[in-house]
Amino acid sequence: MTNHRLKLITTEDGSHSLLREDLNETYHSFHGARSESAYVFIEQCLHYYAEHTKKGPIRIFEVGFGTGLNAFLAAAYAAEHQLSLEFHTVEPFPVKPDIYQQLNFGQSEEERSLLNALHESGWESPRSITNHFSLVKYENTLEDFSATRDFDMIFFDAFAPSKQAEVWELTNLKKCFDLLQPGGILTTYCAQGQFKRNLAAAGFEVQTLKGAMGKKEMVRGVKN
Repeated sequence: MTNHRLKLITTEDGSHSLLREDLNETYHSFHGARSESAYVFIEQCLHYYAEHTKKGPIRIFEVGFGTGLNAFLAAAYAAEHQLSLEFHTVEPFPVKPDIYQQLNFGQSEEERSLLNALHESGWESPRSITNHFSLVKYENTLEDFSATRDFDMIFFDAFAPSKQAEVWELTNLKKCFDLLQPGGILTTYCAQGQFKRNLAAAGFEVQTLKGAMGKKEMVRGVKN
């Protein structure tokens, strides 16, 4: 698929992100890439779910693999908490090695190896990345993705509705609702009014939460 021009940038917490120049859109918040991902997707989704359900293994579906940061943090969480995670993710425009090998998410040699392993994992087939974390990547859009099983949670990390409105449409959110098992949750950094209305129309209970750094709100949707 087409590779879009990407520029490496440093966010306010010192962690890297990427600027997709054709959209003039960053992959993460300028206020802190790692801080945002850790708060929105790990604390308010993975940790929240694990604390409330007390079960494993957990199956995660991610919309937008991007830099691999969310998967990287989820794998670290799985190791720390001895929790089995099965991580599925779609990415229509994979980041090339000359870019992802520069990302500073991993400080130690072990962490850098983990990030590289996530990016180097093949497409369409499961790969065991660590003892507690397996990964399946799909070089697809959400629209083209089809699943043979349901998920416990969705990391909805697409580009903003102002940049890629089609990803946030009701049909996709209904698809996400169907991908989740009862009690499953979807989280995202976005708290746009139309998105929340679409999320409710798709069947989710919409929870508006305090946002990550520099953002007033974020959203968690629950499939009751």
